[in-house]
Amino acid sequence: MVKQERAVRTRRAVLEAAAHVIGTRGYQAATMAEIIQRAGVTKGAVYFHFTSKNALARAVITEQIDPFLPQATDSRLQDAIDFTHHVALALRSDPLLQAGTRIAVETTFSEDPLMPYQTWTDIITTMFTEARANGELLSAVVPDRAAEFFVAAYMGVQLFSRAATDRADLPHRVTALWKHTLPGLASPGALSHLDPQGRRVSMAI
Repeated sequence: MVKQERAVRTRRAVLEAAAHVIGTRGYQAATMAEIIQRAGVTKGAVYFHFTSKNALARAVITEQIDPFLPQATDSRLQDAIDFTHHVALALRSDPLLQAGTRIAVETTFSEDPLMPYQTWTDIITTMFTEARANGELLSAVVPDRAAEFFVAAYMGVQLFSRAATDRADLPHRVTALWKHTLPGLASPGALSHLDPQGRRVSMAI
């Protein structure tokens, strides 16, 4: 039991170190030696959990999503709005999210891109599908296609915000994205009840 707990702590330390180094220096420039030094563990301990920088990067992308998986409420479309706002706020300070974004951007044009887009798209697709079942979506909206479009737009918005203000204005840009997107997604009855700023999120902006 003690060994298992130690292994969990070591793995987490390595992930956090990797997120910091990659977030600061970029995926291509980051080295395993820097990550090992930052984590304060042995080389053997790191390679026990992650056989390569590629494997470590994939783990960073996977781990970044877990804390943000949304719980269902009475409005799945509002859940999607709230979810994207929580991610927007976290992107300003969460090392795993920041590192995941850099990994995705830097490897997009490589032979083996490491992209979190599909996972984010799957999450939004699920919420849009359930929103449609609840009568919240316009009849012409195809959930998976709409989700893919939204994730692509969201990625662009957050990159624009990163370049313009170091993501300081990202929540406001996400609100603007929803304001422009919702009329093409939401049924009239649902649209009147949705908050593009996010429930319980706007107070933290």
